[in-house]
Amino acid sequence: MPNRLAHETSPYLLQHADNPVDWWPWSAEAFDEARKRGVPVLLSVGYSSCHWCHVMAHESFEDQETADVLNAHFVNIKVDREERPDVDAVYMEAVQAATGQGGWPMTVFLTPDAEPFYFGTYFPPAPRQGMPSFRQVLEGVNSAWTDRRDEVADVAGKIVRDLAGREISYGDSQAPGEEQQAAALLGLTREYDPQRGGFGGAPKFPPSMVIEFLLRHHARTGSEGALQMAQDTCERMARGGIYDQLGGGFSRYSVDREWVVPHFEKMLYDNALLCRVYAHLWRSTGSELARRVALETADFMVRELRTNEGGFASALDADSDDGTGKHVEGAYYVWTPEQLHEVLQDDAELAAHYFGVTEEGTFEQGSSVLQLPQQDVVFDAERIDSVKQRLLGARAERPAPGRDDKVVAAWNGLAIAALAETGAYFDRPDLVEAAVGAADLLVRLHMDDHARLARTSKDGQVGANAGVLEDYADVAEGFLALASVTGEGVWLEFAGFLLDHVLARFVDPESGALFDTAADAEALIRRPQDPTDNAAPAGWTAAAGALLSYAAHTGAEPHRTAAERALGVVKALGPRVPRFIGWGLAVAEAFLDGPKEVAIVGPSLDDEATKALHRTALLGTAPGAVVAVGAPGSDELPLLADRPLIGGSPTAYVCRRFVCDAPVTDVAGLRARLSSSSS
Repeated sequence: MPNRLAHETSPYLLQHADNPVDWWPWSAEAFDEARKRGVPVLLSVGYSSCHWCHVMAHESFEDQETADVLNAHFVNIKVDREERPDVDAVYMEAVQAATGQGGWPMTVFLTPDAEPFYFGTYFPPAPRQGMPSFRQVLEGVNSAWTDRRDEVADVAGKIVRDLAGREISYGDSQAPGEEQQAAALLGLTREYDPQRGGFGGAPKFPPSMVIEFLLRHHARTGSEGALQMAQDTCERMARGGIYDQLGGGFSRYSVDREWVVPHFEKMLYDNALLCRVYAHLWRSTGSELARRVALETADFMVRELRTNEGGFASALDADSDDGTGKHVEGAYYVWTPEQLHEVLQDDAELAAHYFGVTEEGTFEQGSSVLQLPQQDVVFDAERIDSVKQRLLGARAERPAPGRDDKVVAAWNGLAIAALAETGAYFDRPDLVEAAVGAADLLVRLHMDDHARLARTSKDGQVGANAGVLEDYADVAEGFLALASVTGEGVWLEFAGFLLDHVLARFVDPESGALFDTAADAEALIRRPQDPTDNAAPAGWTAAAGALLSYAAHTGAEPHRTAAERALGVVKALGPRVPRFIGWGLAVAEAFLDGPKEVAIVGPSLDDEATKALHRTALLGTAPGAVVAVGAPGSDELPLLADRPLIGGSPTAYVCRRFVCDAPVTDVAGLRARLSSSSS
């Protein structure tokens, strides 16, 4: 019989709706039940495409005997971390503080007052490699709760006090200067892997936000070292197994230092960020590889993640049916030489050489992840294209990974920005249309009459959870990108509504620091607040970037001041931990450069000369530059006010804080104005 999760919309929670565990969603009623029964709470946090979440579910939560123990001695709460990032953040901070590591599934035991007292992640069904079994953990926690409850309460109280006492170094409410940005670059150089690209060791995550900083720093300063790190990392990822060589798109991370074997889940946020990074790399260098990867990744998002409502689904699972009814990680993507021969016959040997498929294999049971290891060999492009199309067709016959159809506002904002810019750069109006479709969905479904955001929706039904800071910031970022690409002022207006909420409900008026949840959000044991990036930009620095761009579009001084104050944390942390505050460093590059404001006025957006100036402006590499295009005197876009045509010709104005250089009417003149040496 289904449990309470059957009434939820989260695909992750619905995966547990038929468990014998008597699950509750996160709710006040669940904690009331724990108080009533006098038992602790088991909090289990995961997400739909999480491999080890599925493993623990199959091993423990689907097991009747384990469920009997859970139901008898605990109130059991299941949380989708993608729907409730605030709950996840608060308790993950406690897990990491207590154990020195974190991950999902996250397993935390709480008092009925939601105070944590015992932590872990995945627990196996039997003792393994020094880990106790899950049943042993349950018995130990129940024994402690029953026999030593005062001690448990003391531990829980101390943990909550320790969390409350943690402080973030805010800096001095000023943006980083040249010295701090140079120190951050030096720190990245020290952690860079020159043989393999990327930073640090295994597992290796795509450093999207850091690459954006490196590209912007190069554009502003001419640093060849910054550009080289960005280029080499992008090439190694694109040639590795972390990139889907047949269908496009990136997996979440590489389990090794060489980018060969990925953790096969594909997340919307990774692909949105990387699509934009590769498009920006092409904009900086003209790299054909960067162009191909940007377009293939954009096409992957539209083809495999777009929902019927026009938004973008959260993720594809790592696991799929291997053809025998068993769910296996990577089964959809990997190949053996025999499988290549079945599909390609005489071209199998060529494909094995091209994609690095060997008899020994690079993955499990003799299978290989496709990659492009041969850099110095010239292959027949037409023949390779035929090979790829045949393999892609054969792969489509395999059981596909499951899709988490949940639409997350923040990640859709990232996708909107990536698709809008990629479509504009490469003359792909279909990609811009896909971005507009997702933006329309967010306005229509996720924004209420007061422009407050809901975090998620599914199948056209809006979720109950309020948007957090990253939702407001990333959706505003997407809308601002759309305004620059389309010239439609409505997107600037919607971004302004969202950023007004950021100023009113997320910013500490005294320090200028930002919180991840609104002042009127549900109170947790700690109000989450984290300026460092995870797999996506921190809400704190994403908000700083959106506020800065909005100020550049409108001249709104409160927004620029808020952005500068928020960047104080980057001044403090950038030189110390640059890998983990890459987006903040990228925003600081825009602040140092102005950012530039480009106004393009012309008789019509269909006018060829106007379009040429607009495209040139969009392809400018000045960090964080904003673009407005339209008829002279348009009241939708403030940058166009008092900007006349010169000699009756379409005209470009390049400004900083609404103070402009002499206008130009030709592409070469605009390109010169946008160069890093132009002041």
